[in-house]
Amino acid sequence: MTEKIIAACDGASKGNPGPAAWAWVIGTEAGEIAHWEAGPLGTATNNVAELTALLRLLERLDPAVPAEVRMDSQYAMKAVTTWLPGWRRKGWKTAAGTPVANKELVVRIDELLADRRVEFVYTPAHQVDGDPLNDAADRAASHTARSQQPAGSAAGSALPPAEPASARPAAKRARKATSASRPARAGARSGSTAPSLKARFPGRCRCGQPYGKGETITKNPDGWGHPACAEAAS
Repeated sequence: MTEKIIAACDGASKGNPGPAAWAWVIGTEAGEIAHWEAGPLGTATNNVAELTALLRLLERLDPAVPAEVRMDSQYAMKAVTTWLPGWRRKGWKTAAGTPVANKELVVRIDELLADRRVEFVYTPAHQVDGDPLNDAADRAASHTARSQQPAGSAAGSALPPAEPASARPAAKRARKATSASRPARAGARSGSTAPSLKARFPGRCRCGQPYGKGETITKNPDGWGHPACAEAAS
């Protein structure tokens, strides 16, 4: 019997919002790719794609077997490991009393996480000698966002090649580059209308993690901080 399932998931949006897709990958004990699947979402934000990827993966995994889920989205990571309990206690409202963004996805993920052991691991994207499962999920999501055609190992599809860095949306490239240098940060902003500016001094976001001088920060109910934290509170 498998002691623990190792998997990864990722979402992509070409425009944010724009053509979007989700993808998940399940690895073998040797670290190779055993199964994968990707599906189109039409027009959606990157955050919707990231959460949908996690949702589809949890639906696929055996709830009786412990799992390690690798993600490069700090927004999705924070949503399920940090913000979700508070949102649930507040009746799916933010600290400001407004409805949680992407509530239907978050509530369903919360239901799927009940009574099962899942460890979430942040894995920086697009790294030399990076995690192969995360890389595969990223490639599958990105390709499917462009093609808007479902694909996967069950259908006999081959994993698509990696995209050139220049082909990825600037917002996601910036998000993943920043996340790689600050592993505990929240993810990129997606459609937030809160005012943003470059920090004149280092500070600390409402999520508890710092931001640096010159980094883009956004107004949130508790002050200033990471754009994704402001979006999650909106």
